[in-house]
Amino acid sequence: MAKKLQDYFPMIRTGQEVLDEIEGREELLAIFEEWSEERQEEFLNFCTGARGVKVLYDSFFKELFSPEYHPERIERFLSLLLDKKVRIAQILPNDSVRIADECTLLVTDIVVELEDGSLGNIEIQKIGYAFPGERMACYSSDLLLRQYKRVRARRKDKFTYRDIKTVYTIVLFEKSTEEFHAVKNQYIHRGKQRFDTGLGVNTLQEYILIPLDIFKENTHNKGIKNELDAWLTFISFDEPEKMIELIENYPEFKEMYEEVYQMCLNMERVMGMFSKELRELDRNTVQYMIEEQKKNLAEKQKEVAEKQKEVVEKQKEVVEKQKKLEEQQKQLEEQREQAEQWKRKSQEKDRKLQEESIKLQEKERENEELKKKLKLLEEERL
Repeated sequence: MAKKLQDYFPMIRTGQEVLDEIEGREELLAIFEEWSEERQEEFLNFCTGARGVKVLYDSFFKELFSPEYHPERIERFLSLLLDKKVRIAQILPNDSVRIADECTLLVTDIVVELEDGSLGNIEIQKIGYAFPGERMACYSSDLLLRQYKRVRARRKDKFTYRDIKTVYTIVLFEKSTEEFHAVKNQYIHRGKQRFDTGLGVNTLQEYILIPLDIFKENTHNKGIKNELDAWLTFISFDEPEKMIELIENYPEFKEMYEEVYQMCLNMERVMGMFSKELRELDRNTVQYMIEEQKKNLAEKQKEVAEKQKEVVEKQKEVVEKQKKLEEQQKQLEEQREQAEQWKRKSQEKDRKLQEESIKLQEKERENEELKKKLKLLEEERL
C-alpha cells in the first residue's frame, strides 16, 4: 500500500477536523468565506496532506529559511550552489535599488554577508521579470557599490580594492522568462565576466540563475540525483509523492516539513499567512499583466520600427532606381542628341556632296561645250 504524508506526519488533520475548527470560530469562517472555492480547496489540501505546502510562499519560506533562526539551512544551500563551504557572518539590510512595482513580483529577497566578506543576494521571483539579465546586472552592481562604501568606511586609510569581495547574485524563478526556455535541458546557469584572451582579472560579480519550472520539467519523472537537486525539490515540488521520495532519500528534510505542519495546527496563523499570499498573488498577477503588456508593446514598437525601416529601405531603393532611370534617360537623350547631330552633319555633308556633284556636272557640260567649240574652230581653220 502506498504511503501517505500522514504516515510521516501524524499531526496532519482530516478535512472535517479542519472545517470544524474554521466553522467553530466566526473570525476564521469570515476569512474562509472570502476566498474562492478554488482557494478554499487549495488551503484544505495542504492542511490535510492531499497536497504539500508551497514552500515558495513568502511566509513559509521566510520561516523555514530565516538566516537569523536557521542560518545552517541557507549556509548548506549556498555551499552546494557555490561549491564551497559557506558560513553566514551577518544579515544585511536590503536597501535595494528596485522600483516599487518590481518588489511585488518577488517571493523573497535576502542579502547576507559570508564569512570571507563576500555578499550573497538570494532572490526568488514568483514570475520572472522582463529583461532578467539587465535587471540582475543592476542589482549586482548596487550590492557591489554598497559593499565598497561599507568596507571603505570601516577600513578608512587602510582600504585597498583587495578588501572588496565577490558579490553572488542567486535568482530562483518559479515561472521563468522565455530566454530560459531556449535551453530547456539546463536548469542551473552559472555566469561571470571573462576576457576573451584568458586574462585573469577578477571583476567580483558572479551569477547563478535557477528556473524552477524547468527543473520540475526535467526531474518530474526522474529520481533525485544529488543533494542540490534535493534542495530544489524541497523548494519547488508540492506533490505528496515527490515529498515522500525526498524524505525517504534525504531524511533531513523531514524536520522542515514537520515545521510546516506544526504551523498548520495554528489555524488563525496559517489562515493569515495564506490570506497574505493570496493578496500577494493578486498583486503579482496584476504586475505580471503590466509587465506582459509592456513587453508586448515593446515588441510591437520594435515590429513597427522594423517595418518603418523596411519601408525607408524600399523607398531608398525606389529613389535609387528612379535616379538610375533618370540617368539612363539622360544618357538616352544625350545619345539621341548626338545621333541628331550626326544626322544633321550627315545631311549637310550629303547636301554639300550633291552641290559639288551639280557643280561637277556643270563643269562637265561646260567642258563639253568648249570641246565642241574647239572642234568647230579647227574645222573652220581647215
